[in-house]
Amino acid sequence: MNIAFYLKVFPPKGKPLNRGLKKAVDGLAAGLVDCGANVSVLCEGEQDSSFLTEGGYEVKCFAKNYPNVFKFSLSDNLKKHLLQNSYDIVVLHGIFHPSLYSLSRLLKEKGNPYIVAPHDPYHPYIFKKNSQIKWLYWYFFERKLLQEASLIQLLDIRHGDLLQSLKIETPCVAIPNGFDSNDIIPESSLKWPDQGPAKLLFLGRIDSYNKGLDILLDSFAQVLNTNEIDLNLQGPDFGDKKMLLKKAESLGVSRSFWCKEPDFNVSPTSIIAGCDIFCLPSRFEGFGLSALEAMQAGRVLLVSEIAGISPFVKASGCGVVVQPNVASVKDGLVELLACRSHWKEMGLAGRRYVEENLQWKTIAADALEKYNRLLKQ
Repeated sequence: MNIAFYLKVFPPKGKPLNRGLKKAVDGLAAGLVDCGANVSVLCEGEQDSSFLTEGGYEVKCFAKNYPNVFKFSLSDNLKKHLLQNSYDIVVLHGIFHPSLYSLSRLLKEKGNPYIVAPHDPYHPYIFKKNSQIKWLYWYFFERKLLQEASLIQLLDIRHGDLLQSLKIETPCVAIPNGFDSNDIIPESSLKWPDQGPAKLLFLGRIDSYNKGLDILLDSFAQVLNTNEIDLNLQGPDFGDKKMLLKKAESLGVSRSFWCKEPDFNVSPTSIIAGCDIFCLPSRFEGFGLSALEAMQAGRVLLVSEIAGISPFVKASGCGVVVQPNVASVKDGLVELLACRSHWKEMGLAGRRYVEENLQWKTIAADALEKYNRLLKQ
């Protein structure tokens, strides 16, 4: 099968994969190649280039010949490539992105089936920020993109219920994220301290609304009154770091709270292995690749119920699942702190679950079967 993935911002020429979306595209593409598919990742950048990755798929970058302010524009060379080359399936990765809509129109005119992989759920929370713009875009563009797709590729089949509530009847399938075997650290290097302050960590972009970091900070402040705990937020600042530091000061928790810069020279699992409890209390979350990396690192987790990783956290018994509100997150933290003597057992259970159930090749084989089923319809 000849498959194309489109992600406008995928890095050409082997640059680091520093975002969860890029890692997910890389992992699934490499897994599909392992299963015998031919995969190209199409992106746009400063110049035309082509690069064969270690995962066996090709990254084809097409030069942008339009100003960045023209969000609906596509590279002329990308359009020529799609018109001149035949792909069995094109998967459009992303959510609320004008270039996806433009590309879907081109594919529709050509008669090429396309799949939409939004990587986030269409949860009511996603519509609350910039509400008017989001709903206008939904009614004029996003809805049509989804309605005319051959398939919607979700990270959790539960997210399909949200689409149905929005009157989207396009068939949905669930293809979760997997783990990178190169990022596994030896079990012998893992530790579960039974004394000292419990170290809480969030690793990812500092986006307070999406990731529920304001909720986490309020909950942390309440739990800190009766427990020895520290909280670290580490990742690239998406504009909320200053606000969170000011909030911590107003709550009186500055001595136990830090916002650290990202360190892309150290693997995420190695960073996460230095904490005790990994926290992901997102208001909306497609999957939570960082939480999967925390399971690889043998940590106990607190994750939001909406995240696609949450059923796996439940199934493995490696953490607690919460609602994105202060009371629920507080209760979850208290529950985890109370079972400190079981952290090693819980962490290793999560690690084993990931190794047995979430390998990219296994996930890709399932995806390939679903793609083949689509083509036979």
